[in-house]
Amino acid sequence: MTFLSRPDLEQFASEWIDAWNRHDVDAVIEPFASDAIFVSPRAQSVTGNATVSGREDLYSYWKKALLAVPDLKFRFESVVCDEATQTLLVHYVSRAGGRTLRASELMRFRDRRQVYGEAFYGAEVVETSA
Repeated sequence: MTFLSRPDLEQFASEWIDAWNRHDVDAVIEPFASDAIFVSPRAQSVTGNATVSGREDLYSYWKKALLAVPDLKFRFESVVCDEATQTLLVHYVSRAGGRTLRASELMRFRDRRQVYGEAFYGAEVVETSA
């Protein structure tokens, strides 16, 4: 089995944020295994199910979801990596559809391919100027 090192995982997080900010679904989906599973409360409203199974269905979901939020932008906050379990947690702020939310995404890898993802959304962020 081929493992991702901590620097690999950190670089992945940075590239993931950049790909979403470009709205480049091809780049976002590229590291996913064909049998990957993704869980998100947002998927429920787009696909009818909070769990999306398989790379092709995930690609379709994200393409469709992006049409609804053409202003989507992520701002990187922090990352937590566990090399032993090949797990990455990316904490970010999501701006889309006039809302700004704290969010994180849990990612698991096997042989350098993402096999699992789960999105978590938190409180709306009220940004003030100082």
